[in-house]
Amino acid sequence: MLPPLTIVDKGDERMVDEYWGEIKDPVHGYIYITEAEKEIIDSYPFQRLRRIRQLAGSEYVYPGANHTRFEHSLGVMYLAGRVVENRNISRVIGRDEAEMVRIAALLHDVGHGPFSHVFEHVLIKRLNKTHEDMTSWLIRESELRDIISDMGYDVETIAKLAVGKLAGGKIFLNQIISSAVDVDKLDFVVRDTYHTGAEYGFVDVFRLIQTFDVFDGNLAVDLGAISTLEAFIMARMESFKSIYFHRVGRAAQIMLAMALEEADEEIGLTGFKTPEEYLAMDDYVVWSLLKECEKSRAIIGNLERRRMLKCAYEQVFYVRDKTVTNIFSAEEFRNQIRDRIAKRANIDPDKIVIDVPTVPSVPYYHSILMEPMEIPVICRSHDGRKELKRLSEISGIFDVLRGFVNILRVYTDEENRKIVSRAAMDVLGGIPSSAKISF
Repeated sequence: MLPPLTIVDKGDERMVDEYWGEIKDPVHGYIYITEAEKEIIDSYPFQRLRRIRQLAGSEYVYPGANHTRFEHSLGVMYLAGRVVENRNISRVIGRDEAEMVRIAALLHDVGHGPFSHVFEHVLIKRLNKTHEDMTSWLIRESELRDIISDMGYDVETIAKLAVGKLAGGKIFLNQIISSAVDVDKLDFVVRDTYHTGAEYGFVDVFRLIQTFDVFDGNLAVDLGAISTLEAFIMARMESFKSIYFHRVGRAAQIMLAMALEEADEEIGLTGFKTPEEYLAMDDYVVWSLLKECEKSRAIIGNLERRRMLKCAYEQVFYVRDKTVTNIFSAEEFRNQIRDRIAKRANIDPDKIVIDVPTVPSVPYYHSILMEPMEIPVICRSHDGRKELKRLSEISGIFDVLRGFVNILRVYTDEENRKIVSRAAMDVLGGIPSSAKISF
């Protein structure tokens, strides 16, 4: 839990308006909100996030993983507030910019569909849209537009900043919300480990935030916090391995995605035309629709009885081999592998799923200095001058961890698990892997 918020006073100008009240959060303690933030929180688009689970599918592994996008968004706003109150940041932005960052952080996930990233899979496949696209759309076109406009803020600015794509001189404002070490990740790492109980290391979020600085227009971390930064990176990697990529959690997500795809044509999940139609969908509404839909009813029935797809084969790749690249980038190539496994196992290809979850790589927006997942670190020369270095130049741990961790799994039903396992070993056993991790 972070210490109480101290409001920075810039002469006669305070960085944040008077606070309206507070919300008690199990992770960060008391989160203080302004009257303007309360109006956004009380809006329908934001209240809907109470009905969008943060980790849909993970509750089949971790019973406590029933937290929602609502509290996560509050936490991201809180951490964004801590960043803009940092003395290094507050000296280069004004009060209005500080409040815009808080509001943008509050709304950064408002575009998530039911079951969060599971629905996003269908959005991308059917409409080539991400939840970030939906976030900007809802800010521009829903009741949020009038709320933000009445506050005196530019709607387009908030719509772009909320997804880390605001053009202009102060690129570090985007990086507060979307980068390799942003307030979104700082919150979800500590929040998701808290609610799952899968805590694999302490991350001193406040220490990291206190060392944020701006150098050449980029958000950077001071060298003095290098060990804290490494702890955060390791905790994030462990979270992917033990929570987000857990084989049973992924099985539940795959089944949900299959149900959504099967039902889409019948109930029109991706046929929405207005913000109101999109906002009408949440976890509860869509689950009920999936139960009633003939094409998805059986899948939902299996989920309700915890009759999960079974993992028949698993391999972890740390290498950049051409074959591996093809598997993880081309659906057509994965389908070919699925068909080869099905032929060898003598079963229908529809009974096999090739799953390739990968750790997402979020680059520093508009930074020519940074490669994906790199983090700028401020060092000081012998004469006291500030210098910017890549974290990989300083941290051996980061240099090892920054590569993609690609996991390939083959799922099928319980009945075919053994024959699919043998077939997958025959087809995939020769692909190079530098390590095998079981989790």
